[in-house]
Amino acid sequence: MHLPSLAAAMLIMLAGSLYPLLFTRADARVDHGLAMALFMAMSAGFVRGVGFIPAAPLWRWLFSGWACLLALLLAATLKFLH
Repeated sequence: MHLPSLAAAMLIMLAGSLYPLLFTRADARVDHGLAMALFMAMSAGFVRGVGFIPAAPLWRWLFSGWACLLALLLAATLKFLH
């Protein structure tokens, strides 16, 4: 298990479920770029967080802790730009 990735995925899942306005812009429209980045971080966090490491190099990188962190940084950047 990789607890930081799992914690990030659980936090995104709970925050998005309890406060769906997290995925919107100030004008109440959905921010698809932010949602994509957060869902990528959540997916990578769950896959890596439960301890699964894919065999293929591309999938291994896409579902790594580093990919989760990179997607979180992208989401933070997108959120603060809007």
